[in-house]
Amino acid sequence: MKILQINGSARRDGANSTRLANDIVERLKAADPGAQLTLRDLAATPHPVLDEAALGALFTPADQRTPEQAARVALDDALIAELQAHDVIVLGVPMYNFGVTVQIKAWLDAIARSGVTFRYSADGPEGLVKGKTVYLALARGGIYRDTPNDSQVPYLKTMLGFLGMTDLRFIYAEGLAMGPEAVEKGFAQAQADLEAATAL
Repeated sequence: MKILQINGSARRDGANSTRLANDIVERLKAADPGAQLTLRDLAATPHPVLDEAALGALFTPADQRTPEQAARVALDDALIAELQAHDVIVLGVPMYNFGVTVQIKAWLDAIARSGVTFRYSADGPEGLVKGKTVYLALARGGIYRDTPNDSQVPYLKTMLGFLGMTDLRFIYAEGLAMGPEAVEKGFAQAQADLEAATAL
């Protein structure tokens, strides 16, 4: 098993989503001691956002790109190749202002490429990133699970599903800004979610 862990917090150290992602990886490696891990920390190595220059590079034919454009597209190519090379994805997802972080959004924008990770046909869009299991480590200060205020889960289901990743396993640690007892309860719930997710 090849595991890709993506830490999506803006913080390099002390992020609850990273703690939860680490717990998931430890559980997976305990079940498969031969598992190989690749770690991508989007705080330590930020990926550039999708801006006008990036769009210009992506929509320029490869043989006509400037060296700067080719270098920009190569950054996205590397993330796509990394995703395709792994069986299991563990994504650390903190909630910032009810949404995903800019770090995660930049990663998703980079891996979503027409003709490579999805395509359009007469029958509509088809995701091309198939056969992956994705664990999503959701860390929230409040409690949003199964409420209208949880905009993250619908977005992630839509976005990852659009790319072909439909085996999504959500692990929730919530109430983490509501005091020590809530933190303990939140991570206890996360462990219960993890046990259920890895038993599938």
